[in-house]
Amino acid sequence: MRKKAMLVFWICMFGCIFLFANSRMAYSKDKPIELSYSSFWPVQFGMGKTATAWAEEVEKRTNGRVKITMYHGGILTDAANCYEGVVKGISDIGHSVLAYSRGRFPLMEVIDLPGYSYDAVSPSRVADDLYRKFSPKELADTHVLYIYGMLPAYITTAKRPVKTLEDLKGLKIRSAGLATKITEALGGTPVAMPKGDQYEALRKGMVDGAWSAPSDLMGWKAAEVAKYSTVIYEVGFNTAFFVTMNLNKWNSLPPEIQKIFTEVSKEWVEYSGKAWNSLEIEGIQFGKKVGHTFIHLSPEERTRWLKAVKHLEDDYVKAMEGKGLPGKEVLNYREQLIEKYSKMYPALKFE
Repeated sequence: MRKKAMLVFWICMFGCIFLFANSRMAYSKDKPIELSYSSFWPVQFGMGKTATAWAEEVEKRTNGRVKITMYHGGILTDAANCYEGVVKGISDIGHSVLAYSRGRFPLMEVIDLPGYSYDAVSPSRVADDLYRKFSPKELADTHVLYIYGMLPAYITTAKRPVKTLEDLKGLKIRSAGLATKITEALGGTPVAMPKGDQYEALRKGMVDGAWSAPSDLMGWKAAEVAKYSTVIYEVGFNTAFFVTMNLNKWNSLPPEIQKIFTEVSKEWVEYSGKAWNSLEIEGIQFGKKVGHTFIHLSPEERTRWLKAVKHLEDDYVKAMEGKGLPGKEVLNYREQLIEKYSKMYPALKFE
């Protein structure tokens, strides 16, 4: 009886080994590894092009062993459900915003806090470095390829110019993630919605304004429905964009293919930041060309806005400690990274 049980055991063991090996061999050199990529960015927008360039670079370096089919504009999974779509295998790769899944990624909300210079490369390096150091469990159900940031956002309004905190009071502002708390701290009324709904919401008066950036004026056609932008990036939120892969799909890839994905993704952190910078410069120029008004606050008014949001750092630490997460350590490390990368990457000039 014992011998029979041992025989069954070894048959099962060899069967498992065979199945595992077979799954690895399933990706032959003659047949490409086909992957789906879901992104909420419009295909024609700069970051949509950046996503496509990443996929093309992976295909190039794998000599065609990997074939990635792009699904832009949220047609496969929308921005808010993109991450869950990767977890469930609706797409193999997903590209969206952590803040669109409010509360699911609490530790990474530190990225959204104000405090960056007007540059996108520095926040991108900060965001990816933070993830690499702390590897938060909140992202452990997928394989994160890379994370990047953007330039600090500021407030764009449809009809009413905002020059003081009093002007902002009561205005409905499209917000996402931590931007909702920034809006409240400044006296506005946050309205949660993805970027893709921004145009219609501004056009129809569902919101009075949005946390935005110059690139929105052209890429998301915001200049058609908004007349003013209040340039106050010191209190503007940033946010973390993720590019991540279904965990089972990642584990099934041959090691040499995984290595190429990792190498390309590492390069695309800075690549994405530089692409954002180019978009913002183009957006500023476009805005001025079509008569969009950029409002710069007085030094005294700027100080008032900075003071209004200062408590958000303490709030973040308390919230993380309440969840048993290292909020203070993460916040301190973020400050160190901001100081480091701000010296490496100069701020853009708003000209």
